[in-house]
Amino acid sequence: MKILILCTGNSCRSQMAHGFLQSFSKDITVRSAGTEASGRLNPGAVKAMAEIGIDISGHTSDWVDKYLNDEWDYVITVCGGANEACPTFIGKVKQRLYIGFDDPSDAVGTDEFIWSEYIRVRDEIKEAFHKLFVNKIEPLIDKG
Repeated sequence: MKILILCTGNSCRSQMAHGFLQSFSKDITVRSAGTEASGRLNPGAVKAMAEIGIDISGHTSDWVDKYLNDEWDYVITVCGGANEACPTFIGKVKQRLYIGFDDPSDAVGTDEFIWSEYIRVRDEIKEAFHKLFVNKIEPLIDKG
């Protein structure tokens, strides 16, 4: 099973979702990409994931074009608010899903508040992607 997670910058939310899905099963191939890939990971996302034992520091921030010629079982877009242009994927896909999350890198305020936004979004991503994994992905893995 091959899953591609998309967002705009491919530095934060898609990277966290990528990390969670890969931690749920080694029997799936997970990649993430962005339409305006930043080329680097968001340090807050890396720190938030490390705090719960998932190391995403080795991930790369890739442009979506890298994956256009591949076939995907799922392409999942994770962009958030109305002001954000969600990427579309024109490659070969069996299932397209949208699961939106706020971008914690947009948070403004005290260091404590900004960090709490990273934790909130991380936990929302974990919950949504675990539900998706258990209900849709894992049953297909078990069938082989």
